[in-house]
Amino acid sequence: MEVASDMRVSGERRKEIVRHLSEDDLDRLLAESTDVKLTERLIFIKRIYKGATLEDAADDVGRSSGTRTRWARRWNKGGLGLLMPNFGGGRPPKLGEDQRQRLLDLLRDGQPWKKQEIQHLINEEFDVEFHPVYLSTFLEKLSLSYAIPRTKRPSRPENAEEILDERVGDAFDDEPDDIPHNKCEGDDEEGWVVDEEIRTDGGTVLGFLDTSHPQPWDNSQRLYTVDDPHITRPLVKLDEPAVGFYALSGESVVQFPANQEKERICECLEGIREQNPGQRILLVLDNFSSHVCEYTRRRAHQLGINLVFLPVGSPDLNPIEQVWKSLKWEAPPLIVESAAEYRALLTQLFEQLTTQLSFAASWIEEYLGGYLQK
Repeated sequence: MEVASDMRVSGERRKEIVRHLSEDDLDRLLAESTDVKLTERLIFIKRIYKGATLEDAADDVGRSSGTRTRWARRWNKGGLGLLMPNFGGGRPPKLGEDQRQRLLDLLRDGQPWKKQEIQHLINEEFDVEFHPVYLSTFLEKLSLSYAIPRTKRPSRPENAEEILDERVGDAFDDEPDDIPHNKCEGDDEEGWVVDEEIRTDGGTVLGFLDTSHPQPWDNSQRLYTVDDPHITRPLVKLDEPAVGFYALSGESVVQFPANQEKERICECLEGIREQNPGQRILLVLDNFSSHVCEYTRRRAHQLGINLVFLPVGSPDLNPIEQVWKSLKWEAPPLIVESAAEYRALLTQLFEQLTTQLSFAASWIEEYLGGYLQK
């Protein structure tokens, strides 16, 4: 446990403060606090962390010399719990290792949970009541995830990751030219021939395809304003979908077809091939009807594109979803005057975002493995 020295002006006694919490933890607790008394104590400790004397830290929150000494002594002895003895029943009791494991088992069985529900569970099962502010710190120490739960679709198979891993492996495996990767049993035998002008011997491009419908008024960002927090913008609407190809190698592409019919999707595939000539393309995509139909699969084969379909109900396994999320976050606050201007803006943002491999970092680690050298 670190100890922060309280540097004194001449004539003052040197005082040391134990760093029970990091500065980041203090900042988070301050941001969450709605209690004036708790806030002033946290400010007092933070000021000392920053090098202030006890006298200066106490003056900042309007407290006397007796109070500053008492607060410092309580903090050093028991941290946040002892510093606020009159809040929520006093110093939070600690759960033993066996109790923590029991709590984790209960939380795993009933997840997800609201913070108030966890507080009630701890009270009922262990007769312990944590202060609401400390509870967040405690749950963080248990390595609990705090995020918006992802909806799991009923159609998603339990082994979706294993299915995708097998499909990626099949796509990387070398196959005879007379066995089209995209061809399924029952397909017409005609037309499964790679176009003569298509070359696929220059390496492999791996990328992800998906469709999104970003709009210029979809704003989820919080922005600073002095007066009325609103933005006046023209009623611009983008009728066409945005079809993106996020390439891990090669060139990423975003296009705006009139609709998602199979003919338009194939035109998008042609655009991807045009931007990535001379290489085999492995393209990961979902099971939308115009993607899985024979017309699209055959045209993809003609273009030298092997389609790797995600398991049903598994859009979270497509890294381009994170690209769309970031794009929708950055685009709406910017004012546009026409659909054409917004398409240009989306194109620019998409090109910038898809230069980053970080959106697919975990996917690369999970599914590429030994194929990275191929």
